[in-house]
Amino acid sequence: MPRPARTDGLGKFQRYRAARRASGMKLLRVWVPDPQAPGFREEAHRQALLLRNAPEERDALEFIEAAADPDDDAA
Repeated sequence: MPRPARTDGLGKFQRYRAARRASGMKLLRVWVPDPQAPGFREEAHRQALLLRNAPEERDALEFIEAAADPDDDAA
């Protein structure tokens, strides 16, 4: 048995997005480097070497560790 038609004038995805916005979410679209692209591995390695032992690297790692285990009060 088919569902009754909605009278709100919105499509399925419009309703979905409206519900997400109402719950405090924000749609975000991001372009990221393709790990399968030629040269990706070499560029990632080059950038990793630039960060090795840099203060920014330690800050980032500490942030990631804290975010991964938010219940750990030892940090």
